[in-house]
Amino acid sequence: MTTTFLSNTSLLLRRLLIITLAGLLVFYHVITLYELYLGDSNATLTRYDHIQSVFRVGITLSLLLVVFGVRRALIGMWLSIGALVATHYWAHFGNLPVDFTAGRHPLSYLKGFIFPTLITLAFPHSNKRAVDNKAD
Repeated sequence: MTTTFLSNTSLLLRRLLIITLAGLLVFYHVITLYELYLGDSNATLTRYDHIQSVFRVGITLSLLLVVFGVRRALIGMWLSIGALVATHYWAHFGNLPVDFTAGRHPLSYLKGFIFPTLITLAFPHSNKRAVDNKAD
């Protein structure tokens, strides 16, 4: 009885962590897309902006699926976030005319992997052996 309560509590805390972190990332990327396309900015969008937007939409959609428990969405999340971080490196080392690279260390872009790592580690996994042992 106590083990079941602890495992249910652990599962609930994991789900809350996933919802919180994914929610923050979804909010951030949706706001970024909104400001880019619908905001007051009169700046002309570049090809780089559009490429990043595609990855931001991919991040948002995959995280929404992760919140609903779709395990395969983790792959989409990692691919999208990895691609977005790769575009940051492209801007940093490719001398693209963007402001966010000024004065940044190249390793600073890796912080984009912190939330996805925590989400992946918190994602409930099926323990087939434990289920098989309960059946005995």
